[in-house]
Amino acid sequence: MSELVRLTEITKVYQGGVTGALNGVSLTVEEGEFTAVMGPSGSGKTTLLNLVAGLDRPTSGSVTVAGSDLGPLGETALARFRRDHIGFVFQFFHLLPNLTVLENVLIPAQLKSRVSSEAAGRELLAQLGIAELADRYPAKLSGGQQQRVSIARALINRPTLLLADEPTGALDTRSGDEVMELLRQLHRQGKTVLLVTHDAKLATRYAARVVSVMDGRIVDDARLETADREASDVIKVRGEETR
Repeated sequence: MSELVRLTEITKVYQGGVTGALNGVSLTVEEGEFTAVMGPSGSGKTTLLNLVAGLDRPTSGSVTVAGSDLGPLGETALARFRRDHIGFVFQFFHLLPNLTVLENVLIPAQLKSRVSSEAAGRELLAQLGIAELADRYPAKLSGGQQQRVSIARALINRPTLLLADEPTGALDTRSGDEVMELLRQLHRQGKTVLLVTHDAKLATRYAARVVSVMDGRIVDDARLETADREASDVIKVRGEETR
């Protein structure tokens, strides 16, 4: 596997902050990994994810993703980098309420200044088990369905790296399990996944590597031999029960 993400001696101090959100963090992520960054609220894990996505800049240190050093890039170049390389799944979906499911999914493709492919969008919705929802509006969907739509939107430009920030945080347990199983399936298909979570059970169940963050520092980095095991409970995926 080749290196996809490298953080080198990263610090991040927000204006007025006495202590840093991140303090000397160094981390590499290999292509094809499913890595969970775990820690309590305020530990710096979301800040780390935002730096990888080019949504924020470090106070010091360097961030390299897919061979690009993000430090020298201006805002336009960073936007292009995110468009071409990053798929982001948020905790609260961020779907536009006045657009249909399919229209929401196609937004990143349209921003890429190319003719949006309705067929590609519908294919993604089918892969995620929600093809029949293409013409509905977000307000008519459950939380789990909305998160599936946001995953389809994150995948429409075929990103190099899929980032997920607490993707089950706004979901009930069953819907959260379905979403995590989808992320695991995407990883098995070759997608590199970097997940942020505060839930230790979720991290160790689905990720092959768990990086623990506390007070802005990495305190543990463990590769899990049992991470790719099949779930022992029944999870409903695409409307079918699997064991």
